[in-house]
Amino acid sequence: MPKSLALAALIGLVAAISLVGYFGAGSVWSAFEAVGWGALLVISVRAIETSGAGVAWAWLLPAESRPPLRIFILLRWLRESINCLLPVAQVGGDLIGARLLTFFGPAGGLAGASVIVDLFVQTLTQFFFTLFGVALLIAYTGDTALARWVLVGLAIMAPALLGFFAAQRLGGFKLVEKLFARLAQNPKWAALGGIRSLHESLQALYRRPGAVLAAILLHLVIWFVGVLEIDVALRFMGQPVTYSTALIIESLAQAVRGAAFVVPGAIGVQEGGFVALCAIFGIPAPTAIALSLVKRLPEVLLGIPGLLIWQGLEGRRLLRTPPVDAKQRESSTV
Repeated sequence: MPKSLALAALIGLVAAISLVGYFGAGSVWSAFEAVGWGALLVISVRAIETSGAGVAWAWLLPAESRPPLRIFILLRWLRESINCLLPVAQVGGDLIGARLLTFFGPAGGLAGASVIVDLFVQTLTQFFFTLFGVALLIAYTGDTALARWVLVGLAIMAPALLGFFAAQRLGGFKLVEKLFARLAQNPKWAALGGIRSLHESLQALYRRPGAVLAAILLHLVIWFVGVLEIDVALRFMGQPVTYSTALIIESLAQAVRGAAFVVPGAIGVQEGGFVALCAIFGIPAPTAIALSLVKRLPEVLLGIPGLLIWQGLEGRRLLRTPPVDAKQRESSTV
């Protein structure tokens, strides 16, 4: 792990422990324990979200180049597992997901392009989901101070989104092609050799606007389904809220987590964000911290098996790859 990420993780962990200590470990545990079997519902909702995201990813590819739907659901699960549990700044799993997709047929360029468009669609829909949450916050609470800060963040995010889209459409990813071509020189990343067609593959995907629009709509639905995690957990904790309140908490908490991408797992940052957001609605701080921990349950209980399956896929691929003899290694370095 890079020293900067290790330091960020350490600071976040200290912050999380400090919050638990300040508000009372016993109170936090009592609230967490109250969820009980409701945790299974939260995990089930997360599984539905992940599956839906896998379907949206699959829709981006033309039918003739698309592996079975279950492959996209599986790989989306693995992407989430890697991003949530490993110190990869929340994007390393997507790079690995593109590589894993090449194991099932699509060329490196198409696999990489599909992940890039998928990430853009996900980020774009989160932008509008957060904006909707801010609108509800103002309408239901009149809290313009917090809303103003979030809107400033969205104002910064908007040109970044436009720039990301422009880079996809105007050739900015030709530089990425060169980087991936170097990676492909390593036998472990040889599947990315076809990434040289990344720019052309991006244009091909965007020439199917109906598929992109369908993915956008499905991702929007997924964001709203994710609100049920908050709703279910708080009901089992004895702090029932309306769906609108749960939506405000979920949308702004996701924005906080996204902004803290440099902190592995947003540890500490997510917990602090939940304390601040739940306080607006009179939800006690120990319950807010417990809510954050409940939100982490799917990441761990679904993520650990995901990491094991990822390693299994890598191992199977390694066994099927013919060994490179000394002469081949010498010729590849010339």
